[in-house]
Amino acid sequence: MGTLNTLIEKQYHAPGLYEDILERLDELNVDINSVSREDIAEVDEFHVRGAEVSRELAGQIKLDHSRVLDVGCGLGGPSRMLAEEYNCQVTGIDLSHEYIRTARGLSELVGLQDSTSYIQSDALELPFENGSFDVVWTQHVQMNIRHKLKFYSEIERVLTKHGTFIYYDIFTTDRGEVRFPMPWANDSSASFLVTPSEMDDILERLCFKNLLTTNQTQQGKQFLTDLFEKLKANGPAKLGLNVLMGSSTKEKLVNILLGLEEEQIVLQSGIYVKRDIS
Repeated sequence: MGTLNTLIEKQYHAPGLYEDILERLDELNVDINSVSREDIAEVDEFHVRGAEVSRELAGQIKLDHSRVLDVGCGLGGPSRMLAEEYNCQVTGIDLSHEYIRTARGLSELVGLQDSTSYIQSDALELPFENGSFDVVWTQHVQMNIRHKLKFYSEIERVLTKHGTFIYYDIFTTDRGEVRFPMPWANDSSASFLVTPSEMDDILERLCFKNLLTTNQTQQGKQFLTDLFEKLKANGPAKLGLNVLMGSSTKEKLVNILLGLEEEQIVLQSGIYVKRDIS
């Protein structure tokens, strides 16, 4: 497990990430003493459709004043949105030390350090007591998780009775080989895609009941198509996902779009509630 975790952390490692973001904000003439969430929105949500889909997901459930765990929080964009717009107390965990360091810095930068906290941790061994959270939230994470049953079991364990699990993720269709590199893996050694039905079977075997499933593929394709048009017209954004993916950004995004268009992968979101089995 240690070797796989090292491989995955290396996949996302961007040395000096927080300092790089500060330099880019300065180049954009953003006052470092008055940075807003909007100023960093294009870099702090590392998933297809970015902040737009996070806000869409948040509007589907009752979140006000919830205790939320963001598993695979990345740089913390969704957690800060939930904290500021829904008055949630949000804890984010991620395998990447650099992402956690950067998430903490960005929350302090925008004044949300009191309602967000970040812990470097393995999603298969969540460092929390049973029933610690009202909501568990995860976006574009399970692709790197080999042991799905353990992953979803830990989510179930830390949820309160009748707690809510909400996800937005990429799945395989088993209709052909996935092209690499992808944003989550440079090759198949760090990629563990399952079909949506396989994930649903695991959740149903646990104490979860499905409330809503949404196919997000078409919206994802449109987002990526629009993004490539912007790149063609304006070049790479000063503070975009290229900060996280570097020189391979275009190739990875092209591979996602081709995978969605050729139906090798799908985007899906869903909401599950923890069943009462007492």
